[in-house]
Amino acid sequence: MKFIVSSTGLLKHLNQISGVLNSNNTLPILDHFLFQVEGNSLSISLSDLETTMTTKMDLDKSAKDGSFCAPAKILLDILKTFSEQPLSFDIDEKTMGIELSSDHGKYKVPGASADEFPKAIELEGGEKIKMSSSALFGGINKSLFATGNDEMRPIMSGILFEINEDNLTFVATDAHKLVKYVRSDVKAKKASTFILPKKPNNLLKSLLSTTDAEVELSYSNTNAHFSIGDVQLVCRLIDGKYPNYDAVIPKENPNKLTIDRHAFLNSLRRVSLFSNKTTHQIRLKFAGSELHISAEDLDFSNEASERLTCSYEGEDMEIGFNARFIVEMMNNLDSDQVTLEMSAPNRAGIIRSLDGLDESEDVLMLVMPIMLNA
Repeated sequence: MKFIVSSTGLLKHLNQISGVLNSNNTLPILDHFLFQVEGNSLSISLSDLETTMTTKMDLDKSAKDGSFCAPAKILLDILKTFSEQPLSFDIDEKTMGIELSSDHGKYKVPGASADEFPKAIELEGGEKIKMSSSALFGGINKSLFATGNDEMRPIMSGILFEINEDNLTFVATDAHKLVKYVRSDVKAKKASTFILPKKPNNLLKSLLSTTDAEVELSYSNTNAHFSIGDVQLVCRLIDGKYPNYDAVIPKENPNKLTIDRHAFLNSLRRVSLFSNKTTHQIRLKFAGSELHISAEDLDFSNEASERLTCSYEGEDMEIGFNARFIVEMMNNLDSDQVTLEMSAPNRAGIIRSLDGLDESEDVLMLVMPIMLNA
């Protein structure tokens, strides 16, 4: 079995799916790419049993159809050293040995039988919708940072997809912060929900940042399948019921701060350097058209305060937040002006963008307060 392929083309396609690789796989075959040659088309897959990614590319020349598995790490490492050139693969179908020939020389590595590679998850029944790559990227990119890392609460480690007749809503929360991102340009004939795990979200985010291809999403109760250009991703979904996130979003928030996002973010970064290293607590004090931001660490006698001009409607109040959460939220917004809506010092704050959003998108970010010491 022989074929010839572009070195840079192959590396590009392998990099598209290499994020599936785990550093400590329990099965040796999971450290391998599955190569499947059919005519002048090459299909390459990588799996960790929960998630499988496949990419397709054209070959310069092919002598025979067939399939084999190649060790991922050494193949990626050697391809990174080549300039653009044709590479020849020659596979011994008895021993599964792989001989790679380049302009510089020949290299041999042991391969494995394609029969050892895990079979791809098959979707039975399910629903299908289409969306732009920007819609899916926006939903994942805006909400992924708010997912949890608690192994005891796996449901909150993923992103909730709520698909209905009017829109697609992405929700992520770790119980301290929450993001709700809505796309009104994505609709389905039948309402449904599923929770997509963190790893597939990261893989999709990386892939979608480099393409504008249309996304076709198929999903069932247990699995989801994303088709994006030449790349396919299929994964198992998180089983369980997502928390009732709407119940924690305050509906009445009479106290409203409007401020320049960049000035607010830079001030938070500076002042938070002086906050307690455990709580990262900052204190926000609203009075008239001024916002006072302060922090202190009594253990090390650190203290800082700044004053910003803002627009504020409501009663004078003080509220405490974890600075890291607010900074994360400011970093994940693209607007020049943001609002912070509050009802009381012991209730969650709501952050929204005033600009920078398309007509088809809306984002709400919620952050829980920290009780202030007197």
